[in-house]
Amino acid sequence: MPRLRQVPRAEAERETVLPLYGMLFGDRDPVAEPGTATGTPGDWWTVFANSPATLKHAAQGFAYYRSPERRLDPVLRELGQTWAGWATGSRFVFSQHCKSLRGLAVSEEKIEAIPTWQTADVFSPKERLVLAYADRLVCHAGRVPDALFAQVKAEFSDEEILELTYITCLYQMHAVMSRALRTEFDDRDDPVTEVPAPEGFDALDFLGGERRG
Repeated sequence: MPRLRQVPRAEAERETVLPLYGMLFGDRDPVAEPGTATGTPGDWWTVFANSPATLKHAAQGFAYYRSPERRLDPVLRELGQTWAGWATGSRFVFSQHCKSLRGLAVSEEKIEAIPTWQTADVFSPKERLVLAYADRLVCHAGRVPDALFAQVKAEFSDEEILELTYITCLYQMHAVMSRALRTEFDDRDDPVTEVPAPEGFDALDFLGGERRG
């Protein structure tokens, strides 16, 4: 379950939330009858409905990146978004944007190679450049070497670079929020937990230390 309350249809705000519920869930109450066309539970939407203004702002971001007014090639945009999901550890963002890449007719070979793009030979030079830049945005908090940025500048317009930067960072934020709030496919326990030592194990003896007192 998500960490925040889900807003049922009967309590949904009318101006922003109800129309989005209708678009995604039809006449169903998404809390009582979860599920979206993409196979997710849909609880990202019901959690964000706690703040209609926040949900509206997020939905406007979706409209922004999908707009035909964007200059950046949609495939390159989706590579940045998909890497943001993988690198941040968001199963939700990664899964959704793998689907988007398929919708843009990107090959399965390329989609499967995204986690290992650094050594994969299936990407074009321009695609590898986008992934390298996205990696620096997401994994290095925007620490982009001058040499790499010069290569990006040589291939893309300033408008395209700004779009790529904004959209990739936007989806890093979505990935982080999804993990923190445990929405959708990110509703899972952290895999890193302590494995208890065997019964009778003495840590001090193992370390060769001396007992005090």
